[in-house]
Amino acid sequence: MRSKGAITLAVLVVVLGFVGCGATSSYNRLVQNDERVREAWSNLQTTYQRRADLIPNLVETVQGAADFEQETLTSVTEARAKATSIQVSADDLDNPQQLRQFQEAQSALGKSLGRLLAVSENYPKLRATQNFSDLQAQLEGTENRITVARRDYNSSVRQYNTRVRSFPTVIFAGLMGFQPKTPFEAETGADQAPDVNFGDE
Repeated sequence: MRSKGAITLAVLVVVLGFVGCGATSSYNRLVQNDERVREAWSNLQTTYQRRADLIPNLVETVQGAADFEQETLTSVTEARAKATSIQVSADDLDNPQQLRQFQEAQSALGKSLGRLLAVSENYPKLRATQNFSDLQAQLEGTENRITVARRDYNSSVRQYNTRVRSFPTVIFAGLMGFQPKTPFEAETGADQAPDVNFGDE
């Protein structure tokens, strides 16, 4: 009797040990994936902030051009104000509505900048100034960085979401509060040729 009880107890301890190790391992991997998503989000926010920081200098430079379209400058200034007012923390990345609002505001800012640079084509003296040329080059570089940062963020989210929804981790993930994160969606028309060119023609 005692030997049967001891064997059962030993088997139970071994099984619980394996389950415990599996749960610990799953938890640790979830934490690692979650940290990668947070890092990628932080990098993306930093890149968007870099673009926002360039805009006041761009607007000031453009205002120096005689008769520059005030409506275009106002549009950029308002789009920047809206884009910088919408904040999404890493803890809110499982909220699709908040991320959609952030994405829409950033997209509107990008389009306003595109219009400003398109209108600047009508001002050869402005385009010839070194300050404008430098700002245009910085914006072009920043737009490229945004594209890379968004791709890195989506890649991190995909890896995290795959782990969260895979068996048997899905069992532990729900119990431990790990929810799927929201990726950036492709913008309408993203599969077509871009309509904004930050470079010289």
